[in-house]
Amino acid sequence: MAVFNLTSSEASTFILTGIPGLEASHVWISIPFSTFYIIGLLGNFTILFVVGREQTLHKPMYLLLCILAFTEISTTTSIMPKALCIFWFNLKGITVGGCLTQMFFLYAGTMMHSAILVTMAFDRYVAICNPLRYTTILTNARVAKLGLVGLIRPVLFVLPLPLLLSRHPFCANRIIPHMYCDHMAVVKMACGDITVSRMYGLVAAFVIIGLDLTLIALSYALIIRAILRISSKNAHQKALNTCTAHLCVMLISYPPFFFSTLTYRFGQGIAPHIHIILANIYLVVPPMVNPIIYGVKTKELREKVGKYTCRR
Repeated sequence: MAVFNLTSSEASTFILTGIPGLEASHVWISIPFSTFYIIGLLGNFTILFVVGREQTLHKPMYLLLCILAFTEISTTTSIMPKALCIFWFNLKGITVGGCLTQMFFLYAGTMMHSAILVTMAFDRYVAICNPLRYTTILTNARVAKLGLVGLIRPVLFVLPLPLLLSRHPFCANRIIPHMYCDHMAVVKMACGDITVSRMYGLVAAFVIIGLDLTLIALSYALIIRAILRISSKNAHQKALNTCTAHLCVMLISYPPFFFSTLTYRFGQGIAPHIHIILANIYLVVPPMVNPIIYGVKTKELREKVGKYTCRR
């Protein structure tokens, strides 16, 4: 690994190394990452465009899908342009302020994503368990309010992360062995007692995500109970199909999050480049796959997308 000597003029600068040990392969590694990023942008912008243009899609379910798409665009864009600059142009420097700002948007977007998945689970619960009251319970105005709450919550819980770190001086070695400003990577460079910063990041992540998973599990427990009360097998199948897309999105979102969070803190035996690659796959693959999942599984959306993409 190259050794970086920081001068006094670089006192407020960090160095992002990219993927330690694989610097010679950065250009090749950039190909799948940039492909995932571009496909994710195209897919999510397509959803925003189609839902915005089609009045028939101005429903709570599609409004939630638009909020999810916007969140995924914001989250991946907070890290990928800088990561590609590292891969392509070897531009590894980032200011302390820029690093803390990137950290805020990254983790706020991640928690916002989780909040949307909770709201989507509630949407599926109402659609299956109270179908006759669906339009009165989940109005567009109510979904917008839930989205606002989902935005305020991560801002309140994530803002202390950069604020706590900004109070610490940073040691001479300002090299971050990562593609972006990961919280724990920056914490390890801080001088002095970092116990509060370290514990706050871990507790906030697991309390918030744990609460979200609990609410999702409760929603699905009620959904399963309602489905089991239905005698018709066709009705069973139809009810389960309405949840398939949401379940798939959760399966590609939550397990990688917990794996990445735990291995960075406790997985000392895992090679750094393996952890960093997996952490970044977790951030770029779901935004690429989620629009495809909803496009394939949601007939109404699929038809509207086809109306624009297959037009002669």
